[in-house]
Amino acid sequence: MLTVKAPAKINLTLEVLGKRPDGFHEVRSVIQAINLCDSLVFRLSDSIEFGSDNPDFVPKESLVSRAAALLQQASGCSKGAKIEVEKRIPLSSGLGGDSSDAAAVLLGLNELWPPRLKPANLLELAPRLGSDVAFFLYGGTARAEGRGEVVTPLPSLPRKWVVLLMPPLRRMEEKTRQLYGRLKPSHYSDGQITDRMVVGLTRGAVSSSMLFNTFENVAYDFFPKLKVYKKHFLKLGADHVHLAGSGPALFTLLEDKAKAEDLYTRCKDQGMECYLADTLSSINRL
Repeated sequence: MLTVKAPAKINLTLEVLGKRPDGFHEVRSVIQAINLCDSLVFRLSDSIEFGSDNPDFVPKESLVSRAAALLQQASGCSKGAKIEVEKRIPLSSGLGGDSSDAAAVLLGLNELWPPRLKPANLLELAPRLGSDVAFFLYGGTARAEGRGEVVTPLPSLPRKWVVLLMPPLRRMEEKTRQLYGRLKPSHYSDGQITDRMVVGLTRGAVSSSMLFNTFENVAYDFFPKLKVYKKHFLKLGADHVHLAGSGPALFTLLEDKAKAEDLYTRCKDQGMECYLADTLSSINRL
Protein backbone atom coordinates (compact mmCIF):
# COMPACT_ATOMS: atom_id res chain seq x y z
CA MET A 1 0.00 0.00 0.00
CA LEU A 2 1.19 3.50 -0.86
CA THR A 3 -0.33 6.85 0.17
CA VAL A 4 0.33 10.09 -1.72
CA LYS A 5 -0.89 13.48 -0.55
CA ALA A 6 -2.43 15.84 -3.13
CA PRO A 7 -2.30 19.45 -1.85
CA ALA A 8 -4.55 22.30 -2.94
CA LYS A 9 -3.12 25.52 -4.35
CA ILE A 10 -3.79 29.22 -4.38
CA ASN A 11 -2.53 31.69 -6.95
CA LEU A 12 -0.54 34.49 -5.36
CA THR A 13 -0.61 36.13 -8.77
CA LEU A 14 -2.53 35.18 -11.89
CA GLU A 15 -1.97 37.33 -14.96
CA VAL A 16 -3.23 36.73 -18.48
CA LEU A 17 -0.90 38.24 -21.04
CA GLY A 18 -3.08 37.59 -24.10
CA LYS A 19 -4.54 34.96 -26.36
CA ARG A 20 -2.22 32.51 -28.10
CA PRO A 21 -2.41 31.31 -31.71
CA ASP A 22 -3.40 27.84 -30.44
CA GLY A 23 -6.53 29.28 -28.82
CA PHE A 24 -5.23 29.06 -25.25
CA HIS A 25 -4.25 32.07 -23.15
CA GLU A 26 -0.71 32.99 -22.18
CA VAL A 27 -0.46 33.24 -18.40
CA ARG A 28 2.10 34.20 -15.83
CA SER A 29 1.41 33.17 -12.27
CA VAL A 30 2.97 32.45 -8.90
CA ILE A 31 1.32 29.37 -7.44
CA GLN A 32 1.50 28.28 -3.81
CA ALA A 33 0.68 24.84 -2.44
CA ILE A 34 -1.27 24.75 0.84
CA ASN A 35 -1.82 22.14 3.51
CA LEU A 36 -5.36 21.24 2.50
CA CYS A 37 -4.87 17.84 0.93
CA ASP A 38 -6.65 14.94 -0.68
CA SER A 39 -5.09 11.54 0.02
CA LEU A 40 -4.71 8.86 -2.61
CA VAL A 41 -4.15 5.28 -1.44
CA PHE A 42 -2.66 2.83 -3.97
CA ARG A 43 -2.73 -0.97 -3.91
CA LEU A 44 -1.46 -3.24 -6.67
CA SER A 45 -4.18 -5.03 -8.60
CA ASP A 46 -4.83 -6.74 -11.93
CA SER A 47 -6.79 -3.77 -13.30
CA ILE A 48 -7.16 -0.04 -12.67
CA GLU A 49 -10.02 0.70 -10.30
CA PHE A 50 -10.97 3.93 -8.53
CA GLY A 51 -13.04 4.58 -5.46
CA SER A 52 -13.77 7.66 -3.35
CA ASP A 53 -15.36 8.68 -0.09
CA ASN A 54 -17.06 11.58 -1.91
CA PRO A 55 -20.13 10.45 -3.90
CA ASP A 56 -19.96 13.62 -6.02
CA PHE A 57 -16.47 12.74 -7.25
CA VAL A 58 -16.75 10.71 -10.46
CA PRO A 59 -13.35 9.22 -11.37
CA LYS A 60 -14.21 8.54 -15.01
CA GLU A 61 -15.00 12.25 -15.43
CA SER A 62 -11.84 13.27 -13.57
CA LEU A 63 -8.25 13.68 -14.67
CA VAL A 64 -7.27 10.76 -12.42
CA SER A 65 -8.54 8.17 -14.89
CA ARG A 66 -6.73 9.85 -17.76
CA ALA A 67 -3.54 10.08 -15.69
CA ALA A 68 -3.56 6.36 -14.91
CA ALA A 69 -4.20 5.40 -18.53
CA LEU A 70 -1.53 7.81 -19.77
CA LEU A 71 1.13 6.49 -17.40
CA GLN A 72 0.24 2.89 -18.23
CA GLN A 73 0.66 3.66 -21.91
CA ALA A 74 3.92 5.57 -21.43
CA SER A 75 5.52 2.97 -19.16
CA GLY A 76 4.27 -0.09 -20.98
CA CYS A 77 3.29 -1.58 -17.63
CA SER A 78 0.53 -4.20 -17.72
CA LYS A 79 -0.16 -4.07 -13.99
CA GLY A 80 -3.15 -2.38 -12.44
CA ALA A 81 -3.99 -0.67 -9.16
CA LYS A 82 -6.86 0.03 -6.83
CA ILE A 83 -6.80 3.75 -6.07
CA GLU A 84 -8.91 5.23 -3.30
CA VAL A 85 -9.30 9.02 -3.50
CA GLU A 86 -10.05 10.53 -0.10
CA LYS A 87 -11.38 13.99 -0.92
CA ARG A 88 -10.92 17.02 1.29
CA ILE A 89 -10.38 19.72 -1.35
CA PRO A 90 -13.82 20.98 -2.43
CA LEU A 91 -14.78 20.16 -6.00
CA SER A 92 -14.74 22.84 -8.72
CA SER A 93 -13.45 25.43 -6.26
CA GLY A 94 -10.45 26.96 -8.07
CA LEU A 95 -8.08 25.20 -5.65
CA GLY A 96 -6.74 22.74 -8.23
CA GLY A 97 -7.95 19.54 -6.60
CA ASP A 98 -8.45 17.55 -9.80
CA SER A 99 -5.06 18.54 -11.22
CA SER A 100 -3.38 17.74 -7.91
CA ASP A 101 -5.05 14.34 -7.78
CA ALA A 102 -3.85 13.65 -11.34
CA ALA A 103 -0.28 14.55 -10.37
CA ALA A 104 -0.58 12.27 -7.34
CA VAL A 105 -1.70 9.42 -9.63
CA LEU A 106 1.38 9.94 -11.82
CA LEU A 107 3.67 10.00 -8.78
CA GLY A 108 1.99 7.09 -7.00
CA LEU A 109 1.72 4.73 -9.94
CA ASN A 110 5.24 5.59 -11.06
CA GLU A 111 6.40 4.46 -7.61
CA LEU A 112 4.22 1.34 -7.73
CA TRP A 113 4.79 0.15 -11.30
CA PRO A 114 8.03 -0.94 -12.95
CA PRO A 115 9.85 0.45 -14.80
CA ARG A 116 9.90 3.85 -13.09
CA LEU A 117 9.85 6.78 -15.49
CA LYS A 118 12.32 9.60 -14.98
CA PRO A 119 11.05 12.95 -13.59
CA ALA A 120 11.53 14.53 -17.02
CA ASN A 121 9.20 11.92 -18.52
CA LEU A 122 6.48 12.68 -15.95
CA LEU A 123 6.81 16.38 -16.70
CA GLU A 124 6.29 15.62 -20.38
CA LEU A 125 3.05 13.78 -19.58
CA ALA A 126 1.65 16.48 -17.27
CA PRO A 127 0.58 19.07 -19.93
CA ARG A 128 -1.39 16.36 -21.73
CA LEU A 129 -3.64 16.19 -18.67
CA GLY A 130 -4.02 19.84 -17.70
CA SER A 131 -2.17 23.13 -17.31
CA ASP A 132 -1.76 22.91 -13.51
CA VAL A 133 -0.62 19.27 -13.30
CA ALA A 134 3.06 20.13 -13.84
CA PHE A 135 2.99 22.50 -10.85
CA PHE A 136 1.67 19.77 -8.58
CA LEU A 137 4.55 17.50 -9.59
CA TYR A 138 6.78 20.13 -7.95
CA GLY A 139 4.63 21.55 -5.13
CA GLY A 140 5.76 24.35 -2.84
CA THR A 141 6.04 27.75 -4.51
CA ALA A 142 6.60 28.14 -8.25
CA ARG A 143 6.16 30.42 -11.25
CA ALA A 144 3.97 29.10 -14.06
CA GLU A 145 4.14 30.39 -17.62
CA GLY A 146 2.87 29.44 -21.07
CA ARG A 147 -0.54 27.81 -20.57
CA GLY A 148 0.59 27.21 -16.99
CA GLU A 149 2.61 24.11 -17.82
CA VAL A 150 6.06 25.77 -17.84
CA VAL A 151 7.00 25.65 -14.16
CA THR A 152 9.99 27.15 -12.36
CA PRO A 153 10.40 26.41 -8.62
CA LEU A 154 10.83 29.51 -6.45
CA PRO A 155 12.04 30.22 -2.90
CA SER A 156 9.38 29.18 -0.43
CA LEU A 157 6.85 31.74 0.71
CA PRO A 158 7.45 32.54 4.40
CA ARG A 159 4.89 30.47 6.30
CA LYS A 160 1.43 31.99 6.32
CA TRP A 161 -1.98 30.81 7.44
CA VAL A 162 -4.78 30.53 4.92
CA VAL A 163 -8.48 30.80 5.69
CA LEU A 164 -10.60 29.59 2.79
CA LEU A 165 -14.29 30.27 2.29
CA MET A 166 -16.23 28.09 -0.14
CA PRO A 167 -19.53 29.78 -1.10
CA PRO A 168 -22.42 27.34 -1.62
CA LEU A 169 -22.72 28.10 -5.33
CA ARG A 170 -23.72 25.49 -7.87
CA ARG A 171 -20.98 23.91 -9.95
CA MET A 172 -20.78 25.25 -13.51
CA GLU A 173 -19.73 23.31 -16.57
CA GLU A 174 -16.47 24.50 -18.16
CA LYS A 175 -16.23 27.26 -15.56
CA THR A 176 -12.63 28.19 -16.30
CA ARG A 177 -13.17 28.30 -20.06
CA GLN A 178 -16.18 30.59 -19.57
CA LEU A 179 -14.19 32.94 -17.35
CA TYR A 180 -11.37 33.13 -19.89
CA GLY A 181 -14.00 33.95 -22.49
CA ARG A 182 -15.22 36.90 -20.45
CA LEU A 183 -11.79 38.51 -20.17
CA LYS A 184 -11.24 41.59 -22.31
CA PRO A 185 -7.93 42.94 -23.62
CA SER A 186 -8.11 45.58 -20.88
CA HIS A 187 -7.80 42.74 -18.35
CA TYR A 188 -4.52 41.54 -19.87
CA SER A 189 -1.21 42.59 -18.29
CA ASP A 190 2.47 42.28 -19.11
CA GLY A 191 3.67 39.96 -16.34
CA GLN A 192 5.27 42.63 -14.19
CA ILE A 193 2.96 41.92 -11.25
CA THR A 194 4.21 38.34 -11.17
CA ASP A 195 7.79 39.49 -11.64
CA ARG A 196 7.47 41.74 -8.57
CA MET A 197 6.12 38.81 -6.56
CA VAL A 198 9.11 36.70 -7.63
CA VAL A 199 11.47 39.46 -6.46
CA GLY A 200 9.58 39.66 -3.17
CA LEU A 201 9.91 35.90 -2.64
CA THR A 202 13.64 36.09 -3.39
CA ARG A 203 14.01 38.80 -0.75
CA GLY A 204 11.66 37.13 1.71
CA ALA A 205 9.35 40.15 1.68
CA VAL A 206 5.83 39.39 0.46
CA SER A 207 2.68 41.27 1.51
CA SER A 208 -0.99 40.65 0.79
CA SER A 209 -1.11 43.86 -1.24
CA MET A 210 1.11 42.16 -3.83
CA LEU A 211 -1.48 39.47 -4.58
CA PHE A 212 -3.38 39.69 -7.87
CA ASN A 213 -5.83 37.61 -9.87
CA THR A 214 -7.20 38.96 -13.15
CA PHE A 215 -10.23 36.67 -12.94
CA GLU A 216 -11.51 38.96 -10.19
CA ASN A 217 -12.37 41.37 -13.01
CA VAL A 218 -15.10 39.00 -14.22
CA ALA A 219 -15.78 36.42 -11.49
CA TYR A 220 -17.92 38.60 -9.27
CA ASP A 221 -20.42 39.06 -12.09
CA PHE A 222 -20.12 35.45 -13.27
CA PHE A 223 -20.84 33.78 -9.91
CA PRO A 224 -24.20 34.79 -8.44
CA LYS A 225 -23.90 36.27 -4.94
CA LEU A 226 -20.10 35.91 -4.81
CA LYS A 227 -19.86 39.61 -3.93
CA VAL A 228 -22.17 38.98 -0.97
CA TYR A 229 -19.89 36.27 0.38
CA LYS A 230 -16.80 38.42 -0.07
CA LYS A 231 -18.42 41.26 1.88
CA HIS A 232 -19.45 38.86 4.64
CA PHE A 233 -15.93 37.40 4.78
CA LEU A 234 -14.55 40.92 5.21
CA LYS A 235 -17.17 41.70 7.85
CA LEU A 236 -16.09 38.66 9.84
CA GLY A 237 -12.52 39.99 9.94
CA ALA A 238 -10.76 38.86 6.76
CA ASP A 239 -8.29 41.26 5.15
CA HIS A 240 -7.38 41.42 1.47
CA VAL A 241 -9.86 38.78 0.29
CA HIS A 242 -8.79 37.12 -2.97
CA LEU A 243 -10.29 34.72 -5.47
CA ALA A 244 -8.69 31.27 -5.57
CA GLY A 245 -7.78 30.50 -9.19
CA SER A 246 -10.95 30.65 -11.26
CA GLY A 247 -13.07 30.48 -8.10
CA PRO A 248 -15.48 30.52 -6.53
CA ALA A 249 -13.43 29.83 -3.38
CA LEU A 250 -12.15 32.93 -1.59
CA PHE A 251 -9.13 33.16 0.68
CA THR A 252 -7.19 35.47 2.93
CA LEU A 253 -3.57 35.14 4.14
CA LEU A 254 -2.56 35.80 7.74
CA GLU A 255 0.80 35.72 9.49
CA ASP A 256 -0.66 35.08 12.95
CA LYS A 257 -2.01 31.59 13.63
CA ALA A 258 -4.30 32.74 16.46
CA LYS A 259 -5.96 35.36 14.24
CA ALA A 260 -6.41 32.77 11.51
CA GLU A 261 -8.00 30.33 13.95
CA ASP A 262 -10.30 33.06 15.27
CA LEU A 263 -11.46 34.00 11.76
CA TYR A 264 -11.95 30.34 10.87
CA THR A 265 -14.08 29.85 14.01
CA ARG A 266 -16.17 32.93 13.19
CA CYS A 267 -16.88 31.56 9.72
CA LYS A 268 -17.75 28.10 11.08
CA ASP A 269 -20.08 29.62 13.65
CA GLN A 270 -21.92 31.32 10.78
CA GLY A 271 -22.51 27.90 9.21
CA MET A 272 -20.16 28.59 6.30
CA GLU A 273 -18.01 26.00 4.55
CA CYS A 274 -14.49 27.06 5.38
CA TYR A 275 -11.04 25.59 5.78
CA LEU A 276 -7.92 26.48 7.76
CA ALA A 277 -4.55 25.63 6.23
CA ASP A 278 -0.99 26.85 6.07
CA THR A 279 1.40 27.29 3.17
CA LEU A 280 3.70 24.42 2.22
CA SER A 281 7.43 24.80 1.73
CA SER A 282 9.02 23.73 -1.50
CA ILE A 283 9.82 20.03 -1.53
CA ASN A 284 11.14 17.69 -4.20
CA ARG A 285 8.14 15.54 -5.10
CA LEU A 286 9.75 14.22 -8.27
